[in-house]
Amino acid sequence: MELVAGCYEQVLFGFAAARPAQSWTVASDFTHHAHSASLSAVAVNNRYVVTGSRDETIQIYDMKKRIEHGALLQHNGTITCLQFYGTAHLLSGAEDGLICIWNTKRWECLKSIKAHKGHVTSLSIHPSGKLALSVGTDKTLRTWNLVEGRSAFVKNLKQNAHIVKWSPDGERYLTVITNKVDIYQLDTASVSGTITTEKRISSLRFITDSILAIAGDDELIRFYSCDSQKCLCEFKAHENRIKDIYSFEREGQHVLVTASSDGYIKMWGLDPNKMKEPPSLLCEVNTKARLTCLAVWIDCASEVKENPDTAEAPSQGEEEKSLVVKRSKVCGADTSDKTAKRKRKIIIKKQKLEAPLQKKKKKQNSSA
Repeated sequence: MELVAGCYEQVLFGFAAARPAQSWTVASDFTHHAHSASLSAVAVNNRYVVTGSRDETIQIYDMKKRIEHGALLQHNGTITCLQFYGTAHLLSGAEDGLICIWNTKRWECLKSIKAHKGHVTSLSIHPSGKLALSVGTDKTLRTWNLVEGRSAFVKNLKQNAHIVKWSPDGERYLTVITNKVDIYQLDTASVSGTITTEKRISSLRFITDSILAIAGDDELIRFYSCDSQKCLCEFKAHENRIKDIYSFEREGQHVLVTASSDGYIKMWGLDPNKMKEPPSLLCEVNTKARLTCLAVWIDCASEVKENPDTAEAPSQGEEEKSLVVKRSKVCGADTSDKTAKRKRKIIIKKQKLEAPLQKKKKKQNSSA
């Protein structure tokens, strides 16, 4: 298991997390100068870690082989959101207003959709893989038919939303506008409740189908019930604002991982049956960097079950039936010089992820 986090300093951190006995341990595994600008998004599946940046590129890392696998150069603008669906597909959104659907076997772009007139700020794939939601700076919430690769519904919002998210069971979805969370029911497509916090919300995560963890521009994590919209518990997690949160389950223990501008990544133990009690701190690590995004890469060979906003990974057959099957536009790598000039393409380069000590030595040599 690997905690992966990006930062303003253009570096991707990797920390090996393990639970050999009753207590958790976190050890620095690698630091990689991933981009030429700050990292803005990170996503994982059972093999790959992908990162997005203000440098307009998506970098791919093969965690099985421990190498940098290549770069995707389809977007023109900051990469704002990334999400895998199962093992075969990745969706990316950016400030150019595009949502790109990638096949992760050959890393080709199956479809490029002009999703919003402004920036794409967030996207979320339904657990079935047949629908996706996106929000942008054009004050719209858009529903996408991923089987056909087309728009299914557009809802106008009063303000720009910066987060959208499906619940794990797919029965409800959320939009976040500054410090307000609107909860929608899928069957009615109407707001069933609203949660309002004091500060702007930076990240949220479903702990269960009805319990939500919310982090914002302060030091607190708050747990809310989606049914009653009441705050069940709040606790101080960091000394500075929290940038991102992630959750998973292992051997019956629910774990919440938090990353903050104070440089710390912390792991917290949760009991979904006792959400009115503050979680216990399991371990922490200081990256000494200004963190921006966070994910947890889990080896499929382990018995760890991710407990995020997606259901269990679908089988390969189910994936083919759900996520885009019509390849009306393929934007993959092309060896012809003329095509390379017209299109941005995939660059495949294989470079080993560096251990932290090697990285430090290189810095010392360059400064000397």
